[in-house]
Amino acid sequence: MYLYIETLKQRLDAINQLRVDRALDVMGPAFRQAYSLLPILLHHHHPQLPGYLDGNVPCGISFFEPDETQKSWLTRLGWHLPLVDEPVEMPITGVYSMGSTSSVGQNSTSDLDIWVCHQSWLDNEERLCLQKKCHLLQKWCLSLGVEVSFFLIDENRFRHNESGSLGGEDCGSTQHILLLEEFYRSAVRIAGKRILWNMVPCKKEEHYDDYVMSLYARGVLTPNEWLDLGGLGTLSAEEYFGASLWQLYKSIDSPYKAVLKTLLLEAYSWEYPNSHMLATDIKQRLHDGEIVSFGLDPYCMMLERVTRYLMSIDDHARLDLVRRCFYLKVCERLSIKEEKTGWRREVLSQLVKEWRWDAARIAVLDSRSEWKIGRVREAHNELLDAMMQSYRNLIRFARRNNLSVSASPQDIGVLTRKLYAAFEALPGKVTLLNPQISPDLSETNLTFIYVPDGRANRPGWYLYNQAPDMQSIISHQPLEYNRYLNKLVAWAWFNGLLTEKTQLHIKGNGVCDLAKLQEMVADVSRHFPLRLPAPTPRALYSPCEIRHLAIIVNFEHDPTAAFRNQVVHFDFRKLDVLSFGQQQQCLIGSIDLLYRNSWNEVRTLHFNGEHSMIEALKTILGKMHQDASPPDAVEVFCYSQHLRGLIRTRVQQLVSECIELRLSSSRQEPGRFKAVRMAGQTWGLFFERMSVSVQKLENAVEFYGAISNNKLHGLSIKVESNQTPPVPTVVNSYASEGIIQFFFEETSGDRGFNIYILDETNRVEVYHHCEGSKEELVRDVSRFYSSSHDRFTFGSSFINFNLPQFYQIIQTDGRSQVIPFRSQTLTQLCAVDLATSNQGESTHAPRYRVH
Repeated sequence: MYLYIETLKQRLDAINQLRVDRALDVMGPAFRQAYSLLPILLHHHHPQLPGYLDGNVPCGISFFEPDETQKSWLTRLGWHLPLVDEPVEMPITGVYSMGSTSSVGQNSTSDLDIWVCHQSWLDNEERLCLQKKCHLLQKWCLSLGVEVSFFLIDENRFRHNESGSLGGEDCGSTQHILLLEEFYRSAVRIAGKRILWNMVPCKKEEHYDDYVMSLYARGVLTPNEWLDLGGLGTLSAEEYFGASLWQLYKSIDSPYKAVLKTLLLEAYSWEYPNSHMLATDIKQRLHDGEIVSFGLDPYCMMLERVTRYLMSIDDHARLDLVRRCFYLKVCERLSIKEEKTGWRREVLSQLVKEWRWDAARIAVLDSRSEWKIGRVREAHNELLDAMMQSYRNLIRFARRNNLSVSASPQDIGVLTRKLYAAFEALPGKVTLLNPQISPDLSETNLTFIYVPDGRANRPGWYLYNQAPDMQSIISHQPLEYNRYLNKLVAWAWFNGLLTEKTQLHIKGNGVCDLAKLQEMVADVSRHFPLRLPAPTPRALYSPCEIRHLAIIVNFEHDPTAAFRNQVVHFDFRKLDVLSFGQQQQCLIGSIDLLYRNSWNEVRTLHFNGEHSMIEALKTILGKMHQDASPPDAVEVFCYSQHLRGLIRTRVQQLVSECIELRLSSSRQEPGRFKAVRMAGQTWGLFFERMSVSVQKLENAVEFYGAISNNKLHGLSIKVESNQTPPVPTVVNSYASEGIIQFFFEETSGDRGFNIYILDETNRVEVYHHCEGSKEELVRDVSRFYSSSHDRFTFGSSFINFNLPQFYQIIQTDGRSQVIPFRSQTLTQLCAVDLATSNQGESTHAPRYRVH
């Protein structure tokens, strides 16, 4: 046994050294510096070193001694390490890189994922200090041009089923065993203890702890010399859904890597319940002394596993896509001859030969940085289609096994909102093509052509990426079509086709000329940045709010254009552009809205006619719940030929007043209203707790009657009796159109709990003194909405990401507060039933009761 263990240790050390050498070989000087010095900076804590902060900061890595490379970096930088009395037991067990680092998937632009594993006896203050130190080291690495993500891992995290905080690179509660499995197959020990899991034979995995204790008892292994995060055990089917959802989330930013990982999960589910995880396969080969697949490279072995799976189900389309994704992830352009041939290039050359790719296909993939909109959109749709296909297969697996989700409702809510914002196709929404596919989609020429009613083509605007040579345009398909010009301009701008160097052309048929188009483009580009930080989990879990709003006046229809060469009579003392002159004409003929919300969605809307202003106001205000923050900016762009400044000022004033009335927290009375005179008619905007309504007021009696009616009645509530208490104010303040929201409120004594439901139009239902399990109610509600409300559309696929949101009302210092509903069992949200078809399901008797 002793000789067997020693042999395994030698193999393990050899594989680890091979991975370290490969990682450093791909890295540039800055990466090598950061990779080499991070262990030293975590082992020592001194004011002269990066990452220093005051406080009880744990430092010291078990069994760490600087090697010659690290000493040379210290000499080069002039750093002198402090002499300290090192503790008997170091607080940091080890430092490990994981993921693509050291694999064929690592390239010159790859970032670093670093696990800092620490002793479980660190208290909260010490963990917080270590987290702050890692954050400072992250900033130091970034100053070198190196992107590093640190993850603090308690040795007992996976034994106790603990999870991190969802956001950025942390998968939160969506993965547990699968996260540990990825670590075991890809970890590179930079400093600290060896990983114990590698020493346990695969056939002993089921009795992992007993086997480890037997090794300790026989003296074959010494306990404090090994990092023990626990065995993989049996992968629960419940984890597949959360993990696949996380990979779909990651695909928004890293599509090529996410396709590979999602298909690996699908392959696991295909083998269920006898899933043989990749890490176990790598360990078995290590124990057998079978160092295959380019030195047990985890990326190559992942490709092998996915290839076997796709061939077994005869899915050659996705197999071809996976191979292209792998090629692009490796990022070695084989069509370009290089003097130095590294191991990664040799691996890729051998694979391409096996795949029988010709030079033309390789050249197209190698030119990805030069791809333009046509090829990018094709790739975007192909990637999305593959992800959705994999996702649907996983959902069917979950349905067959009647699974709930092990992730928390809050994490599921964040992920579904992120996916909804990125993928759901809605009228007026600007589809953002993946920026990771090609870095530059800019076009030299863009031509906008208007087709009026009565022609062979449908009326509206067509966009072409060439100069307006009608012969060439006729033979080409347009890049995009929309009924309104504002949407096409927004699509071209936010997808990067339209830049300051782009030459614009327009055939507007009198609707819009080049000067107006150029002015509008300049306004949009000046006030809407292309890239913003990703929305926070908090923003994604909350109702979306308008962050930046542009109100575009008279862009396509301008009533003041008729004033040319006319004598217009009006009274300067009663100058109102909404009811102008003797004819009381409204000088606003069209309103286009362009806005970006807190989920980073970009939306456009169009209104025309003399009532366009009132319709636009109602729409804007309906998208603002009462407790929303005011927009960061509200811009009014006006393109009228005459009275432009006057119209712009009036619209800006009116919109500002209405937003103030909608969001004002100091005046909660239900009868707030604003009267607006437009085109000779009076309209009433009524600001209620849940919504904003509009009513035309013909005379004084009707005017005051409408006000009184709104004051008396407010909103309709489904109640059991006249004695039922009203809806809590804190629920009203969360009202937001387009979202279904459930609020749970505990009642005093043993009278169950109350449920307040806001539907997508902010209608309220109230159920008092409910009995039973909130968790089961959440699961059943989610199952119902996911199977009957299909909103996501992609080709013939239907997936609903905009599931109902669940909250809990709590009392804090005598005040009501809304927090996300959290499960007590971590297994309640049945988001597994995100529907992929309209197939009916059998209904079950509810396990909760309403009195």
